[in-house]
Amino acid sequence: MRRTRILVAAFSLTAGLLAGTPPALATATSAAPLAADTYTWKNARIDGGGFVPGIVFNRTEKNLAYARTDIGGAYRWQQSTKTWTPLLDSVGWNEWGHTGVVSLASDPVQPDKVYAAVGTYTNSWDPTGGAVLRSADRGASWQKTDLPFKLGGNMPGRGMGERLAVDPNRDSVLYLGAPSGKGLWRSTDSGVTWSQVTSFPNPGNYQQDPTDTSGYASDNQGIVWVTFDESTGTSGSATKTIYVGVADKDNAVYRSTDAGATWTRLAGQPTGYLAHKGVLDAVNGYLYLAYSDKGGPYDGGKGRLMRYATATGTWTDISPVAEADTYYGFSGLTVDRQHPSTLMATAYSSWWPDTQLFRSTDSGATWTKAWDYTSYPNRVNRYTLDVSSSPWLTFGANPSPPEQTPKLGWMTEALEIDPFDSARMMFGTGATVYGTEDLTKWDSGGQFSLKPMVRGLEETAVNDLAAPPSGDARLFSALGDIGGFRHTDLTSVPSMMYTSPTFTSTTSLDFAESNPNTVVRVGDLDSGPHIAFSTDNGANWFAGQDPSGVSGGGTVAAAADGSRFVWSPAGTGVRHTTGFGTSWAESAGIPAGAIVESDRVDPKTFYGFKSGKFYVSTDGGATFTASSATGLPSGDSVRFKALPGTKGDVWLAGGAADGAYGLWHSTDGGASFTRLANVEQADTIGFGKAAPGASYQTLYTSAKIGGVRGVFRSTDKGASWTRINDDAHQWGWTGAAITGDPRVYGRVYVSTNGRGVVYGDTSDTGGDGGGGGTDPAPVPTGACTVGYKVTHQWADGFQADVQLTNTGSSAWNGWSLTWSFADGQKVTQMWNAGYTQSGATVTAKDAGWNGTVAAGSSVAFGFTGSRSGTTNTGPVSFKLGDRTCTVA
Repeated sequence: MRRTRILVAAFSLTAGLLAGTPPALATATSAAPLAADTYTWKNARIDGGGFVPGIVFNRTEKNLAYARTDIGGAYRWQQSTKTWTPLLDSVGWNEWGHTGVVSLASDPVQPDKVYAAVGTYTNSWDPTGGAVLRSADRGASWQKTDLPFKLGGNMPGRGMGERLAVDPNRDSVLYLGAPSGKGLWRSTDSGVTWSQVTSFPNPGNYQQDPTDTSGYASDNQGIVWVTFDESTGTSGSATKTIYVGVADKDNAVYRSTDAGATWTRLAGQPTGYLAHKGVLDAVNGYLYLAYSDKGGPYDGGKGRLMRYATATGTWTDISPVAEADTYYGFSGLTVDRQHPSTLMATAYSSWWPDTQLFRSTDSGATWTKAWDYTSYPNRVNRYTLDVSSSPWLTFGANPSPPEQTPKLGWMTEALEIDPFDSARMMFGTGATVYGTEDLTKWDSGGQFSLKPMVRGLEETAVNDLAAPPSGDARLFSALGDIGGFRHTDLTSVPSMMYTSPTFTSTTSLDFAESNPNTVVRVGDLDSGPHIAFSTDNGANWFAGQDPSGVSGGGTVAAAADGSRFVWSPAGTGVRHTTGFGTSWAESAGIPAGAIVESDRVDPKTFYGFKSGKFYVSTDGGATFTASSATGLPSGDSVRFKALPGTKGDVWLAGGAADGAYGLWHSTDGGASFTRLANVEQADTIGFGKAAPGASYQTLYTSAKIGGVRGVFRSTDKGASWTRINDDAHQWGWTGAAITGDPRVYGRVYVSTNGRGVVYGDTSDTGGDGGGGGTDPAPVPTGACTVGYKVTHQWADGFQADVQLTNTGSSAWNGWSLTWSFADGQKVTQMWNAGYTQSGATVTAKDAGWNGTVAAGSSVAFGFTGSRSGTTNTGPVSFKLGDRTCTVA
């Protein structure tokens, strides 16, 4: 489930970019040019993991669809591979809030255009304002207009919508519903400038909890959706009739019949509810409305579905169950555009025993359910649900009827039938996107098949990372909401999150450096233990026993040999134990809430940090002594680690812009620290395998160096730094954790706050794609055929699809395809493959998961590119290694 997620580190963020400039940040120049390396970036696959509150299909182009997430950006659907491509990885550190997408709109007149309303919180948690991003190349690049108010992609009510809408008859006109009492806004120049619609009479008044002093639950949820009646306009002229949903239980729906000049409350509407969705069927003249007594996406105890006849003003209650029998609100409303009398809705806030999907084929006169009871507690399903591609979606549960595992979901506010294909439907949950391609079996009495349609969409918040030097586990992750995973293969979805116990969020984890079979993790849980141990490299876990007073996970450290542990939980002071936490003793000399870490050589040495003071224990955590080191950050926005293999070698990163902020190094076990003069700011520190010929391990940090914010690598103990990400790969905030891989030089794992675990491999040596070693890219043998097609083109750019077919007699285990452009084209973004470009020559390499291509099979990838001239000649030759492919 998705909890409220806040960046816990205290850091200062500066103002955003000016309107009309691309959203790539961290481009300040320095006196001396920074070294840079070309990295290939991927996700350690989890597939989903977070709330998807919106799915948007384009109404005029088949297979063009988008998904929005509450903190992890926006995605575009790739039909050829049935995967999602991230679109907002260029959002930088200073505007991390713009990874929260409160609404998204795809232009029905010019499908290359797409808009996103971005901003994560409307209260002080997000120091930057909201913005509208606009793209003319389907999200491959963006321009931005800052707004004079904030937007809340992760605020209460974020599943209502869509708040952003494009006029289907005059697509230069857009409307945006604002929260916080800011009203309704309009653009008449395709999103470049915005002004308030002063004639709109009601900015909303609903607050989830008016007593919340943080401003989170007490914010006015404002204007929540905009819907055009396309039948009341003609091409090139503004649509006359517009409906707007307002977070006001007594006045939830307004209408304009003069293209937004004047507005009136829709007469006869029900009261006591919020209209989560307003979907118009212009063919039959019906406006459908899904109502709930709460704003969601968690809450909602009563609901109704209503139908409004636009010609007569007649209201009809079409609720599939009696109002008295609802314990949930309705949302997820959609109309089948091929058969407009067919509509569906969800019981979005039905947590137990499951969510519900409702379907009508007669404009709401009668309904059927996705599941129903035979004799309680037994139930029969109209669907099958196959989660073999994301097996963790069972959550390791073994519930009693009427609950089932896996569930259909919760927080199901996004549900859409493909406007071109009545058999395809997708809906978002608090953890994934489910979909079907045989939905119409529902109506014939058969079972339609559901499965995750989420590959490529990674939306987890990462709290900690650890890469052990040996064992089957390549990476341990500590995640918000779904606990975390043990990856033995970065390109495959793990079978299950950590269990026994299953934390709602894992806050910290560690392994014993000289005995990586011993692993410990701590986290949050509503009831139950907050610490767990493993003695088999994280494959299996068992719970420890909490000391008195523990209320949350805090941080934990394992001794170098796994013989003991130090834990700094929330709710009580620092504790230490020998063995596996059957009893704990209080640690002396260190304050509660301190961050704790272990020396990676001496099993009795542990370290701590709290409020500018560094603490050292040499007796296994029983007693700590404050170091005399000075000049360290005064706050608690600090991460520090001890270097494996060298006793007393400690690196500390953190701080805030109004005080000490940077990277410090100690070689005497924290007795003294030296600040690195060449690092302006740093927030994380991690270690990886030393570079060839180097004796010291590689350092990695999320930092500001040379005036540039980015992810950096040093192979010479911090004397010099190389930026290894670029402006297209920034992922908002990356300040929670970072670690290199001790087994693969150049590989680094980066935490994000909503884009999951990102890992990169250097172009110097490539990478192993998720297994191990540093083998060069394999050279396939046998014949090959390439199909190259430009699918879309605009003034200075284009999009192309490439299909590579193995026409030989044996399978490929990895591939690398090279071609040259004739007209100066440059690849700007590629999906389902990594790439490098040198001059006119482009090399695309498999993404790991698609490296195996059987004889007679194909692999597809795509890219967007820039061009400067009027011609866009396609490549005339493709080479697979040293073999020339046939061009189809």
